[in-house]
Amino acid sequence: MRGLWGYLLIRLGAGLVGLLPKRAAQGLGALAGRVWHRFDRRRREMTESHMRRVLGDPADAVEAARQVMASYGRYWGETLWIRARRVPAILEGTTAEGLEHISSACEAGKGVIYGLPHMGNWEAAAPVSAALGMPVVAVAERLPNPRITRWFLGMRAEFGIEIVLATGGAEVMRRLEAALQENKAVALLSDRDLRGRGVPVELFGETTTLPPGPATLALRTGAPLLPVAPYFEGSGHRVVIRPPLPIPEQGSRTEKVRQLTQGLGREMEEMIRARPRQWHLVVPNWPSDKA
Repeated sequence: MRGLWGYLLIRLGAGLVGLLPKRAAQGLGALAGRVWHRFDRRRREMTESHMRRVLGDPADAVEAARQVMASYGRYWGETLWIRARRVPAILEGTTAEGLEHISSACEAGKGVIYGLPHMGNWEAAAPVSAALGMPVVAVAERLPNPRITRWFLGMRAEFGIEIVLATGGAEVMRRLEAALQENKAVALLSDRDLRGRGVPVELFGETTTLPPGPATLALRTGAPLLPVAPYFEGSGHRVVIRPPLPIPEQGSRTEKVRQLTQGLGREMEEMIRARPRQWHLVVPNWPSDKA
């Protein structure tokens, strides 16, 4: 959305959704997702294709795609509803598995890197990390509308997330390395290569590319790379933190980045298969998708 009217429309929507009870906001978002599924044929068919990859059963793909888009709608309902005063209640309604890995990273003092797929509501994982003494820094794309970009930054701040805007330059990496030196957590969505210049890996049976950032940061800084998946659990959330990925000992720096990225890809496959209908991937992600 461009211009003042697009910004005002989003702010109006956020204001209205913010007046609702939590479950109503979630339900309204899910309803919007089902409407979206009905009328957006391109996204619907792409999501069905992804579900066939994950589920391996074409008969389930149509209904699974509907549930994916409803889940994505719930994500936006929650995102528009969130306010800083509501974060403690969200944390109270969140269960977590593998917190010891974050605690160990906090004690080591080198920061930690979270590699996440687009699952559930990933922002809900940030308060879990902050409660253990590791505030979260994340990277986001700069949107065409600067007003919406500023609103977006404020929205993430409500969750306690510091945003670094992607510029495509070395400055982003320097800021992330600085955050790790301050013993913070860097959260990177890792299942989509937005720029198309990533690392070739196999994901769900086909070669594609994934972003090299998580592996590169881990190799440069010594910070552990933890695969993390946040899931919707009833009206609350469940966050799964898996053990740190082993750092490859053999090969060049480029080969180590590839091996580590492939390892993260394997972990994300398992985390996605655990709750495939919460994987909010509705755009092309493999070379064959573009055909």
